[in-house]
Amino acid sequence: MTIPRTLRLNTSDNVIVAVDEIPAGAPAEGVNARERVPKGHKIAATAIAEGEPIRKFAQIIGFASRPILPGEWVHEHNCVMRAFARDYRFGEDARPETIAAIPDQPTFQGFRRASGRVGTRNYLAILTSVNCSATTARLIAREVERSGLLDDYPNVDGVIPLVHGTGCGMASEGEGFETFMRTEWGYAANPNVGATLMVGLGCEVFQIGRMKEERGIVEGEAFQSLTIQATGGTRKTVEAGLDRIRAMLPRLDRARREAVPASELVLALQCGGSDGYSGITANPALGAAVDILVRNGGTAILSETPEIYGAEHLLTRRAATPEIGRALVDRILWWEDYCARNGGEMNNNPSPGNKAGGLTTILEKSLGAAAKGGTTSLNAVYKYAEPVTAKGFVFMDTPGYDPVSATGQVAGGANILAFTTGRGSAYGCKPTPSIKLATNSDVYRRMIDDMDINCGDVLDGVSIEDKGREIFAKILAVASGERTKSEALGYGEAEFTPWQIGATM
Repeated sequence: MTIPRTLRLNTSDNVIVAVDEIPAGAPAEGVNARERVPKGHKIAATAIAEGEPIRKFAQIIGFASRPILPGEWVHEHNCVMRAFARDYRFGEDARPETIAAIPDQPTFQGFRRASGRVGTRNYLAILTSVNCSATTARLIAREVERSGLLDDYPNVDGVIPLVHGTGCGMASEGEGFETFMRTEWGYAANPNVGATLMVGLGCEVFQIGRMKEERGIVEGEAFQSLTIQATGGTRKTVEAGLDRIRAMLPRLDRARREAVPASELVLALQCGGSDGYSGITANPALGAAVDILVRNGGTAILSETPEIYGAEHLLTRRAATPEIGRALVDRILWWEDYCARNGGEMNNNPSPGNKAGGLTTILEKSLGAAAKGGTTSLNAVYKYAEPVTAKGFVFMDTPGYDPVSATGQVAGGANILAFTTGRGSAYGCKPTPSIKLATNSDVYRRMIDDMDINCGDVLDGVSIEDKGREIFAKILAVASGERTKSEALGYGEAEFTPWQIGATM
C-alpha cells in the first residue's frame, strides 16, 4: 500500500496537511487516520482539547470547537474562528533592501512613456464616466474592430472599452466619490494605456469636466472626452468617437519597446479560488519572485485586506517604520467597522470553494495569502486606487473579491499582475496582463488553457527558490510582450470593476 504524502509545516503545528487523500486507517506521520481526509485538508497530529488553538504555519488558524482526537480530519465541523490578540511588534522583522547600483540588473522590453513610467502593453482605452455610456463605449470599440482600423497600427495592442455599473446615483462628495475618481483617472494614467477616450452621458454625478479640473488634465493626443448629450445622441457619439480614435492612433502606434530595467515593474499580487495548497506552493513561490523583483529595485503590491486578516501581525513586523505598520492596522480597523455597518463578518471569507479545497477559516487563508508578499520590508500602505510611488514591497487596501481588488491595483499603476489559484479562477485583466499560477498539478492539467505556470511540482520536490526564479523569468517575458493564457482567451474587458463603497441612491 502506498503511504499518502503529508506535510508538517512547522514542528509546533498540531495539524499536518494531506498532500494526497488519506483513506481511513492509513498512517500519517505517527497517527492513523480515523476517517477519510481529502487532499489539501488537515489531520490532527495530536489530541487537541476543546477551546485549544489549532496551529498551522506555527500560527493560530482557529480553535477546536470540541475535543479532537489524533488522526481526526480537522475542518469547519470541529474548528472555528474566535477573536484573539495579535502582537504587532512594528518593524521588528524589517529587512531593508539596498537598491543603489544594482549590477547586471535584469531587463525587459517596455514602452517608456512621457511621464517616465514604463508600460508592458500599448492600449487605447475607451473609459466610461457612468454606466449610461457603457453601451456607446462598446459600440465604438465594436466599430473599430469591425472596420479593421487597427490593421494599419501593428504597435497598438487593442482598443478596449472599460465599462462599469456606477458613476451616478451616488454622493458627489466623500469617500466613495473620491475612490471612484482615483480609479477612473488611475486607469487613464496607467502606463499600459497610451491614450484614452472618455465617454460620458452628460448629466451624471461623476462629471468628466470636474475630474479634468481637479486632476489638472488637459485634453490632447493622449486624452480626449465627449458626452452623448452634448454630441447629439448615441449614433453621433459613436461616429465622433471613431473620429477621435482615428486621430489618436498614429501617435500611439509610434511607441516602440526598448530595454528597460526590472526596477520599472509594478507587480500586482492576487490569489483567487485558493485551496489548501496555496500557502504551500504557489503563494510562497510568488513571494520568492517578489523578493527577486524587490532586490532589483521593482515594486510589488499585496492587497485583499480581508484576506490578510489574522496575518496582519506578520506584515506589521516587516514595516519599515512604525507609522507604516500603524497605517496597516488602521485599515484592518476600518474593515471591522465596515463589516459591522453592513451586517457582515470577516470570516464570511473563505468561500465554499476555498473550504472544499481545504481552507477552514479566514485566519488559515490569510496566512497563505500573505506569503505572496515575500520577506522584505513593507515600505508603504495605500488606500484603494491611490498612485503607488514607493519602491519595494507595498500594501494596497482592497476588498478580497479579485476583480475589484485588481482594479484598484491597476488604477494604482500596476503594469503586470500575477494571480495564484488552486480551484481554477477564470480571470484576466486589461490593460495589465495577468499571469496565472496553479497551486496544484491537477488544476494545471485540467485547465491548461488558462494556467501559465504549474506550481504543483513544488509538492514533488521543486524548491520554492527555483519556482520563484521561474516565475520571475515569466514576468520578464510577459512584460516584454509574450501573451498570457488569459490574453489569448480574450479576458480583461469585463474585469474592470471599481469598488463601490458608498450607498447607491
